[in-house]
Amino acid sequence: MLQKMIDGHTHLENGDLTKEYVHQFIEVACQKGIDHLHILDHTHRFYEFRELYDEVCNFDYRQKQWVDKKQKNSIYEYYDLIEEIKKEKLPIKVSFGLEVCFSPYHISFLKNKLNEFPYDFLVGAIHSIDGAIYDLHDLSKEILWNKVPVDTIYKRYYQLLIEAIDSKLFTQIAHPDVIKMYEIYPSYDLTSTYEEIAQHAFQAHVALEDNTGASYRYHHPEIGLNPKFREILINQNVKIIPCSDAHYPEDIGKNFERII
Repeated sequence: MLQKMIDGHTHLENGDLTKEYVHQFIEVACQKGIDHLHILDHTHRFYEFRELYDEVCNFDYRQKQWVDKKQKNSIYEYYDLIEEIKKEKLPIKVSFGLEVCFSPYHISFLKNKLNEFPYDFLVGAIHSIDGAIYDLHDLSKEILWNKVPVDTIYKRYYQLLIEAIDSKLFTQIAHPDVIKMYEIYPSYDLTSTYEEIAQHAFQAHVALEDNTGASYRYHHPEIGLNPKFREILINQNVKIIPCSDAHYPEDIGKNFERII
């Protein structure tokens, strides 16, 4: 049983924006000894963030179909839900935020849109490489992994990650090394990259996630961060937040006992 523990990244994505669904997450968190729960959803769920996905939609029609399917709510429905939950007396601390698909081409849009509501936290994430989504399994392998040199993908991913950190838009960065999910690795040593990210995160006062999602969703052998990456973050005094990336209530805190 985990005690005095945060799960810094859990999603409402596969359910309705209702108090009943939120309480399912809270109930499981209590059962698992989580005393601070971060609840969020992807910006791709909300119509008002459509502009962020112009490059993704234009890159391949199948990605546009994916975005169209994901978009199903107004962000104002989410605001209303947050306000309702915050009026309740809850058994644990619950914070609400967004997972934002960072795009260097839409920083002004994001600054305006993210200031619209007083989120408790904001998570920046890199989900595409110049328009190509990297984690849509066979589609991503067809349009990205089988076409672009692996070293190029990694270098661009981490360049975008640093730009997200430096943007000062976010309080934390999602799954910072999830690009490894398919166990496809670059030819070069990532140690200097990890050190550079740690320096930027420390200077920007941005937390990085130790996110277990790839371990149970993609069966990656590493539980959370690459051990060398984690060690560097610890040595450079970067705040690390344990995160399950749960897309269902039952996955809250999943594999935490293997990273704590």
